[in-house]
Amino acid sequence: MGRPTTVIFDFGGVITASPFEAFNRLEAERGLPRDFVRRVNAADPDHNAWAQFERAEIDAATFDARFADEARAMGHELEGQAVLAVLAGAVRPAMVAALDTLKAHQFTIGCITNNVPSGKGAGMARSDDMAREVAAIMARFDHVIESSKAGVRKPDPRIYDMMCAALGVTPAECVYLDDLGINCKPAAGLGMHAIKVTSGEQALADLSAVVGVALP
Repeated sequence: MGRPTTVIFDFGGVITASPFEAFNRLEAERGLPRDFVRRVNAADPDHNAWAQFERAEIDAATFDARFADEARAMGHELEGQAVLAVLAGAVRPAMVAALDTLKAHQFTIGCITNNVPSGKGAGMARSDDMAREVAAIMARFDHVIESSKAGVRKPDPRIYDMMCAALGVTPAECVYLDDLGINCKPAAGLGMHAIKVTSGEQALADLSAVVGVALP
């Protein structure tokens, strides 16, 4: 395999800090078990409230109620709106700088994000300032696929094929970065070089080694 031509990024947990950190803070504030939100969202992962909301099959009010029902069924009280309120993570400036470096070296860059149809700017920003920041980042990508607009969400392999088709590349030409192994697996299965992100520093070091370009 030659040098990749294309780098495809997840957004939350890659370009921004992981939302799981915010979920853990919410759990601590509410006296809930650590990773409770993740456990709720992992139960019946294709058909639960979170999955349906990311595919825009239900609205925010319905998500609020259904998530609360799912949480209650698992033994605790937590409304869906509280989860949405902490969803947006802080932007990692070094990762944004890496996007500019990749573009300067003639790489094509894309973004595949599982998001929800609420908030501002790709469903991830809670304020006008953050909406502008997210919009400026999104404008750097050659193509963006949002689950809430596409009606398909990771790890469905179709969403990766959609990105390749939009960019006119084969999976073998692509590097894919995501903070969830379950989302990296189908990308790798299609032939992409998948990088699981555990921190911004690790992601940039691993990506630099693959593309042969020093990244911030």
